[in-house]
Amino acid sequence: MITRRHFLKNSMLATTAAAGITSSAAPHVRAAGANDEVRVAVVGFRGQGALHLRKLRELSGVRVVAVCDVDRDVLDRELKASRKRNEKITGYSDVRKLLEDKNIDAITTATPDHWHALITIWACQAGKDVYVEKPISHNLWEGRKMVEAARKYKRIVQYGNHDHGHHTGPMQLETEKLGKIQVVWSSLNRMRKSIGKVAGPQPIPKSVNYDLWTGPAPLTALWRNRLHYDWHWDWSTGTGEMGNNAIYPLNELRLALGQNVLPRRVLSLGGRFTFDDDGQTPNSQLALFQYDPGPLVIFELRNLPSKKGPKTIGAKMKCARGESRLPGPSGKPGDRGGFTAHKGHLFNFISAVRSRKVSDLRADILEGHLSTALVHMANTSYRVGTSHSAAEVRDAIKDRGSEAEETLGRFQEHLSANGVDFSKSQMVLGPWLEMDSDREQFVGGSDVVGRANRLLRGSYRKPFVVPEQV
Repeated sequence: MITRRHFLKNSMLATTAAAGITSSAAPHVRAAGANDEVRVAVVGFRGQGALHLRKLRELSGVRVVAVCDVDRDVLDRELKASRKRNEKITGYSDVRKLLEDKNIDAITTATPDHWHALITIWACQAGKDVYVEKPISHNLWEGRKMVEAARKYKRIVQYGNHDHGHHTGPMQLETEKLGKIQVVWSSLNRMRKSIGKVAGPQPIPKSVNYDLWTGPAPLTALWRNRLHYDWHWDWSTGTGEMGNNAIYPLNELRLALGQNVLPRRVLSLGGRFTFDDDGQTPNSQLALFQYDPGPLVIFELRNLPSKKGPKTIGAKMKCARGESRLPGPSGKPGDRGGFTAHKGHLFNFISAVRSRKVSDLRADILEGHLSTALVHMANTSYRVGTSHSAAEVRDAIKDRGSEAEETLGRFQEHLSANGVDFSKSQMVLGPWLEMDSDREQFVGGSDVVGRANRLLRGSYRKPFVVPEQV
């Protein structure tokens, strides 16, 4: 059995060599010893970043020395609370100014998805270690750039998925009892509500620097009720529920299967059903991933009431000689891992900052890239898809076997129970896309493939540009 540490070490060496990266020391790097105080800044703390602040303050030998948020009200509130605790903290609105501060050793960031890559790369270039929330990137290409930056500047970069299994090792595709794994199912049920529909552009909160909030994304008018949080459902800033919460089971699934390459094929389908609102991303989505070598992976996402219609099948696998529950991070069916709290994940990051050993990380940035790639591949197939009837969708996936058809049947039955009439409604059906895992691009000469590859890369607004050469 290959150990997770051995797997990570070999994968990172191969990635660095393939990219032709020459490691070099970052500017003004301060090597923290085992007993040194680690000075940390938190970037973006209106939501998840506030949890970072609380947990970091519970860790011995860690001092929060700076915070950054583009919302002045959020920033001022934290600075006021810090003064009451007699803490000396510097506040910033612009992350570029924060990264110039040589009194900061590391940062954690919980900004919207579209900012993750640029903040991480800039921080590596500035000699800071980084803890970046899931999903690590807004598109697949920039995830690879984050890995390259971490290696080039010899930074400790932790993937902020606190469910990432501490002792997970790759699962052998051949098992003594059940034989080769053929199909794996996994799912996520997470109720969501409509975000509403506006008749025109909405005012930006006066406390928000909207230019900095928008950063790499197009600077457009706000066409939704809420600026905050609902950015998840806008393709220009978020990755939908796939990136927001499905990343957890997708990450566990990849670890359990021991896959360190991208799937060879992907197809995704679904829609934003029953919501007549300003959200762009699907609230019901089915994704098929085919690993080569490896099993077919079927993932089902539901944001509508799960009490209506059939239940999802859960995490399980079909092997050559039977079926079994899919093991969790500890190797026990259904177990989500013992050392999975946010505090433990941050503690691990700080420990690796002190040791300067990437191998000490529970979830190095490369692991984050490989798992987040599943999100991007599924979303890309969906986004280049077209509307089809239920019968046409069934025909499109029947070559994947009865398991895919059965899952689609449950998927449609669940939607029907929630008021979707398939005699009138259609689903978005994405194409089968073939992935070149070495190049991390889809292959084929069609216009659809060209559009899909453009979505894997994205575009950026100056001066907030993810660099070609990090």
